[in-house]
Amino acid sequence: MSLASYIGCNVEIPINDEDDDLVTIGSCFSDEEHRINVQKYQFKTPYVYEVSSDWGIEISEYINPKRCAESKKKLIDLCKIMDSYLKNGDFFELYSCWIGEETEKREGELTLQINSFDIDQIKMPEKTLVRFEK
Repeated sequence: MSLASYIGCNVEIPINDEDDDLVTIGSCFSDEEHRINVQKYQFKTPYVYEVSSDWGIEISEYINPKRCAESKKKLIDLCKIMDSYLKNGDFFELYSCWIGEETEKREGELTLQINSFDIDQIKMPEKTLVRFEK
C-alpha cells in the first residue's frame, strides 16, 4: 500500500510533476476514483490534487530525523505555493491516507493559519484533515 497526500482548494492550480520540485502537485499513487472519494468524503472544495506523496506527513520525533526535517520543509513550501494562489479569507485542505482508505472516517481535524504556525509543535498523522486558512 502507498500513502497518498491530497490537497483540496477553491481555485484551480497548475500541475507540476517535475522531479526537481520539492513539492510535486500531480498524480503519483492515486487515480481519479481516489481523488473523487477524498473530495466526497473529506473535503469541502471543488478542486482536488495529489501532492508529494513521499514526504512522511506525520511530523513527529518518531520518524527518521532527516525525513522529519524534509517533511517540515515540504509542508512550509506547500503553504508558500498555496499562499500565492489563495486570496485573503480563503483556505486549502490537506489530507493523507493509505490508498483505498479515502472513504474511511477521519481520525482528526486541525486548523492552522497558512503563514503563522509553529512547524515544530504540530502533529499531522494520517487521516487528519488539516485546514490552512489565509
